[in-house]
Amino acid sequence: MKFRKKPVVIDAIQLTKKNLVEVHDWVHGVDSSTIYGMAIGFIEKEVEKYGGLPIPTLEDGKPSAGVKHVASFGDWIIKGVKGEFYPCKPDIFEATYESV
Repeated sequence: MKFRKKPVVIDAIQLTKKNLVEVHDWVHGVDSSTIYGMAIGFIEKEVEKYGGLPIPTLEDGKPSAGVKHVASFGDWIIKGVKGEFYPCKPDIFEATYESV
């Protein structure tokens, strides 16, 4: 059997070094703007530790379950239909999505 993906509009942003705090805040539902200096240091340490920005997904469960998904610079971060987030490599994103 063959299936076609249902048309759905998603929110997505490409992770860059310039928008690291913005993407972090988006996926974690926080606002670091008031403590930007401290926030950037913490986020950069996370990136160094995990080799990219940890992204909480539905698969991860509780925060204590550990980091399972990490986005590299250049990856797209997608907000799914249930409000979950997941990283997507640029070539897959380009093949799957188009701008609306």
